[in-house]
Amino acid sequence: MAGKRRSRRTSSVGQMLELGMAAPQVVAHRLARMAAAGAAPSARDRKEFVGMVLEKQAAFAQGWTAMWIEGWLAQQKFALAWMSGKPWTSRDTARASAALERIATRGIAPVHRKAVANARRLARSRQD
Repeated sequence: MAGKRRSRRTSSVGQMLELGMAAPQVVAHRLARMAAAGAAPSARDRKEFVGMVLEKQAAFAQGWTAMWIEGWLAQQKFALAWMSGKPWTSRDTARASAALERIATRGIAPVHRKAVANARRLARSRQD
């Protein structure tokens, strides 16, 4: 089942829990690697160190863009509902809450994806 993607969507809370487990593992591995590399890191170490900076920038940009798009879509739905002239109900409150959850989930997804993938990859490299 290693090659199959999960069919269920992870909530932002679930993503944060997984991120909270993966990030310390990645940080510990990379700090140990930096300490071992010392003043003269190998080409492999330099590639890893540059990659860890670039991946954070890319994940931030992807998350920010995804949150903006999801927020824009939610705003459009609420604007259309408001223009229909119907009064605000508890169902609308639930929809607003769900929209905020989607925005948060979309925003953290790229960071979560990268951190979990790094934790798996770096755990494998320890065994090699």
